[in-house]
Amino acid sequence: MKKILILGSGAGGTMVAAKLRKELSDLEWSITIIDNDEMHHYQPGWLFIPFGIYTAEDCMKPKRDFIPKGVKFVLDEVVGVDPDKRIVEAKNGKYDYDWLVIATGCRIAPEEVEGLEDWTPDPKSNVGTFFTMESAVALYKKMKYFRSGKFIFNIAEMPHKCPVVPMEFIFMADWFYAVNGVRDNIEIEFVTPNTGIFTKPIATKVLSVAAQEKNIMVTPNFHLTTVNQEEKYIESATGDRIDYDLFISTMPNLGADYVDESGLGDGMGYALTDNHTLKHEKHDHIYIVGDATNVPTSKAGSVAHYEAEIVVENMLLEIEGQEPKPSFDGHSTCFIVSGYDKAYLFDFNYKTEPLPGKYPFPGLGPFDLVGESNINYWGKMMFKWVYWNLLLTGQDLPLEPQMNMAGKNWPSVETE
Repeated sequence: MKKILILGSGAGGTMVAAKLRKELSDLEWSITIIDNDEMHHYQPGWLFIPFGIYTAEDCMKPKRDFIPKGVKFVLDEVVGVDPDKRIVEAKNGKYDYDWLVIATGCRIAPEEVEGLEDWTPDPKSNVGTFFTMESAVALYKKMKYFRSGKFIFNIAEMPHKCPVVPMEFIFMADWFYAVNGVRDNIEIEFVTPNTGIFTKPIATKVLSVAAQEKNIMVTPNFHLTTVNQEEKYIESATGDRIDYDLFISTMPNLGADYVDESGLGDGMGYALTDNHTLKHEKHDHIYIVGDATNVPTSKAGSVAHYEAEIVVENMLLEIEGQEPKPSFDGHSTCFIVSGYDKAYLFDFNYKTEPLPGKYPFPGLGPFDLVGESNINYWGKMMFKWVYWNLLLTGQDLPLEPQMNMAGKNWPSVETE
């Protein structure tokens, strides 16, 4: 019997397992998932916890509830991979494989910034994030009792989970404090190493106007080097300082240590991944999915879904003796909550930025691309049900891995 090992059972690993189990006979192929955590986290929900919209319980379910029948789940921590011998080493044993899927995601690494070495998700701290369950819960208490002062949201560095999340957070903070009657007492500033509020010109134009209308200051080209928690300021590589009363950050993000230690990574713990086939760049019989890749696109749940489709298709091709298809185009689809029960929706890939149109059905929608609407917001909120009940179970959805240009148009607006 041939063996497939999947390292990680987040969104990407779970979807790959479900799709492979449907396609491969369980008499010929064993599929095993190795993960060191029993609980599955709905990571898009972490954004809503600091505002009291979701609780931790809304965003967690046992991983075994989503492991497909016929797939073995092993609770263990991977510490190394020998790609030549095709062996995975974990704390409790070794596992051989014929095919390997790396799906161990990424993690925050506050220790990478001077002044954050001892950071913990303490509700009483003036520093926070929401990129873990514990930190999102702690941040709810910070946000709830912050009544006046300077509020900074910072992108520590790229890449990080889901590039649109920072904009969502500042827009929701504006909404949250307005509803609580203290918005006039709070200064909100968005601090980023990028040249603008986003990395794509059309999206940057749209989101910059929204930030201006909401009285949110945007400070670009700020490369964070230091956080002084005692004196409450942050400092850039060029010596610029910004004072704060409450500092929220994406934190630096890194992949799994074992990826680099096994010679599979790019130095940041992300596996060296072919941009289009999603195979490992140097080793056969290894594919990568989700946040564990180093492909230049969003680390968002939609991307993991699209990548899972390509990974399964290409693995099956190679198993049948065919060449994998270079068909992944970096497709990403992101709802951006803008406050007051509204949201934007961006659909883009490696080469094409977000364009106006309708989604997912060209000309019909029901969602508006680039434009802001109430239905986009409810699409975002509906996604939690879709995630738990359809995506993780490997259901076929009307969402193509490749970006569809049908019904999209280049807008006649200045982008500079």
